[in-house]
Amino acid sequence: MAEALILDSEALNALAFASDRAVLAKRASAILRLAHDKRALVRVPSAVLAEVCRGVRYDSAVNHLLNNPGIRVAELTRVAAQQAGHLLAKLKLSSAHAVDAFVVATALQFDTAVIATGDPDDIRRNQRYLDTVEEIWRGLKQYVD
Repeated sequence: MAEALILDSEALNALAFASDRAVLAKRASAILRLAHDKRALVRVPSAVLAEVCRGVRYDSAVNHLLNNPGIRVAELTRVAAQQAGHLLAKLKLSSAHAVDAFVVATALQFDTAVIATGDPDDIRRNQRYLDTVEEIWRGLKQYVD
């Protein structure tokens, strides 16, 4: 497997609407350039589109960004969806956090992945989260290997 950069809703919005979100767009662009330099794959989980596609005005900018051949939409698989559900259950989070869980599940499909987010707290970077991700990853290995 390869290295990957996973864009969540905030990162995708920042890149699509750079003039509206200057500071976040600058950070997201720098991360995107680094991913390109490292030849990392850039993925947007398909569930993220449900958060950012809100009509023609918004969709046009998002589609323009997604037409970049270096950025691909990662379709939601059964394994990733179940993994996201397990993560929500382990962390006792409601389905309101489902898209964040799908982002994490997408990242876990790669040996090394970085999640570009404007909401680091929503990704829940704490020991309990990391232990849960590790446990889920060990369970998923059987499907990947």
